[in-house]
Amino acid sequence: MAAVKFGSHLKELRILLCQTSKTSQGAREFIESQYVPLKMSNPKLPVLVRECSLIEPRLYARYEFGKESSVSLANLKSSEILDKVLQLASAKP
Repeated sequence: MAAVKFGSHLKELRILLCQTSKTSQGAREFIESQYVPLKMSNPKLPVLVRECSLIEPRLYARYEFGKESSVSLANLKSSEILDKVLQLASAKP
């Protein structure tokens, strides 16, 4: 992943996934391969990973004034999840 700096309007990224389900496989691969570069590029941005059994993988973005957006990550590949992260990070609700 190239160094991607997010704007100050983005306050938090949160990834929810299941530790074992097939629908969360891409999310697990994304965490393994992209978490460290993402944090190195944005050290002050909270990037939270929450694991729970039998849930649909989902990405949440929290913006200024407590506004949130989310997208499903079910059955997506790691590269597709990166696209979703970039999409939510560039949005200004």
